[in-house]
Amino acid sequence: MEFTLEATSKNARAGTIKTAHSTIKTPVFMPVGTLGTIKALDMDDVLNILGAEIILANTYHMYLRPGDKTVAKMGKLHKFTTYPKSFLTDSGGFQAFSLSDISKPKENGIEFRSHIDGSKHFFTPKKVIDIQNNLGSDIMMVLDDLVALPATQERIKLSIDRTTAWAKESIEYFREKQAKGIGVEQNIFAIIQGGTDKAFRTKSATELCALDFDGFAMGGLSVGELNNEMYDTVEHTTQYMPKDKPRYLMGVGTPEDLIENIERGIDMFDCVMPTRNARNGTLFTSFGKINIKGAKFKEDEAPIDPECKCVTCQRYSRAYLNHMFRAREITYFRLATIHNLHYYLNLMKEVREAILEDKFAEYKKDFYRKRQK
Repeated sequence: MEFTLEATSKNARAGTIKTAHSTIKTPVFMPVGTLGTIKALDMDDVLNILGAEIILANTYHMYLRPGDKTVAKMGKLHKFTTYPKSFLTDSGGFQAFSLSDISKPKENGIEFRSHIDGSKHFFTPKKVIDIQNNLGSDIMMVLDDLVALPATQERIKLSIDRTTAWAKESIEYFREKQAKGIGVEQNIFAIIQGGTDKAFRTKSATELCALDFDGFAMGGLSVGELNNEMYDTVEHTTQYMPKDKPRYLMGVGTPEDLIENIERGIDMFDCVMPTRNARNGTLFTSFGKINIKGAKFKEDEAPIDPECKCVTCQRYSRAYLNHMFRAREITYFRLATIHNLHYYLNLMKEVREAILEDKFAEYKKDFYRKRQK
């Protein structure tokens, strides 16, 4: 993987990530394809309508169904899904957190029961690498110990100590396998933890960024803390992260979150928000959010967003989308998902252009001005 930092506008960064499968312009929002598919879309939509250069697949879910060995036999993720661009796979740490009633972190890994059939499994740092080798993702994440906020100082310290220990085990094992010709085109990112405690974030970032990872992520945010606490934590932590490697903020978030964290030096984002909200009737626009199921849209001839160039806005009215949502027509889910993801991806394109022109501050001001109308 090659990362080139092309421009900055104060702390906002524009760069390029080159993997074996695509060239990714940053800042980038990565659509979430949990099971190797973005819900309601096919890969023609993803490639030719949205033009996404990287999407996510979920290690935990793909391991359980259809199974990472099955994916490997079918040509790994790229051939299995027919998506030829880049994949990032997470490690399963977040699923252990979000499914905490059926999982339990231990000293050497995470024990969990399948949410599908209740079967018992155990993820170790090495096993997670093996699974992701089978999946064949371009960027894999290490296993980390994520905790909900608020948490005790003792639990946060345990989290970062475990995360560092697991990261060391992961990178050594990953490089050993590469030396044997396994995963040579794959890359690996570490995950900085520490809650909103700046001393813990400093400790975690310093320990992890001293290791030979291809990029670094921040985890354990947007899990219950206030927005300002998240922004302050990101601003504090990025100063300890290498300038010549990608910076990834996991699981974040709203358009406002993206703008605020790009301003603080983040390059990569992912979140289920645009796809999940689309299915629930919430659509993102340049002037804020609308809920398309509202009665006021029943006879509204306007597109979702007059500024939007997506295929949904170019062809269909709010009235038609309102009708389809209320009728629970399957086509609604596709059109709404295309719109929301187009909005997010186009937002990143506009931000990138602003950074390249050193006009990010002006762009941010205009972004918020439109939302106040």
